[in-house]
Amino acid sequence: MRTVIIMIVGLLCWSCSDEECRDSTLTIKSADIEVQRLEEELFASESVEEVKGFLDKNTSTARFFLHSNEYPNNGILAKRIFDLIKDPFIDTLYQESRDAFEDFESTERTLEGAIGRLKSIYPETRTPKIQTMVTGLYNDLYITDSLIILGLDYFIGEGATYRPMDIPAYILRRYDKQHLPVTIMKFLTSGLISSGKKESMLSEMIDFGKSYYLLTQLMPCVTDSVIMGYTPAEMMAVQENEAIIWANFVQNEILYETNHVIKRKFLGERPNVYEISKDCPGRVAAWVGWQIVDAYMRNNEVEIIALLENTDNDRIFQLSGYKPKGN
Repeated sequence: MRTVIIMIVGLLCWSCSDEECRDSTLTIKSADIEVQRLEEELFASESVEEVKGFLDKNTSTARFFLHSNEYPNNGILAKRIFDLIKDPFIDTLYQESRDAFEDFESTERTLEGAIGRLKSIYPETRTPKIQTMVTGLYNDLYITDSLIILGLDYFIGEGATYRPMDIPAYILRRYDKQHLPVTIMKFLTSGLISSGKKESMLSEMIDFGKSYYLLTQLMPCVTDSVIMGYTPAEMMAVQENEAIIWANFVQNEILYETNHVIKRKFLGERPNVYEISKDCPGRVAAWVGWQIVDAYMRNNEVEIIALLENTDNDRIFQLSGYKPKGN
């Protein structure tokens, strides 16, 4: 069973209106997600014994989200948690989490649609259970193919009284209720995409592009800027300067670069890619990879599963007929 524990570094989620939805070639299979609001039960506890009972009953949450295995027994952890939930700081996070996530149905529906579409590609896909928690900013997400635990206090958004202190501002802006579905689906699908045979920047660009393309098919009513994790202004900037960005890659001969330090400058998380422009957002090479994959799928009759399993990324590039807009 594949497990991922993450701090979000990539993708946003923002639903658009129905008339703005993309055409998806995927049908939707049944995916009825069970949601358990565990924070409500935990914060209703009136004693250490009740918290211990909560931990004993919810063993997966205790172990994977609260790291109960690091304590000699659940009684010690229960005492610590009981003290925390009675702390005014934690209570503020709990109340603001309740307000922000009073309606969880939109998140649930988006995930059910995405997982249902994924089942049309991979019928063996499991429908995970979702459990929500508030932990005083201790943990944000735990993801497997069968269980997703959400630390709601991480995702209250900009209006939160308290926010995580160890996350860069350009990443923290993505911690919001609207971010969750794309982030979850990105990690649920990460193991389904075959990596290219080469370690060149171009090959890794196309690997990222496969991931973003898959997300557009699974979540057709999510905007491009949200899929990519850019602000609308950042998305407009890369779209308007696509030819300049591509020319930079070509002129500096970095498409076939294999040096990891150089590749990270264009593929990794950064507030800006200063090597191109102070206004060029991070991960810009991954965005170009998405454009290459999109061109490949538009210009060739290829099933999406064949795209995901294709490891010849040079061939994908050749057949894409990619030309940056503005050329």
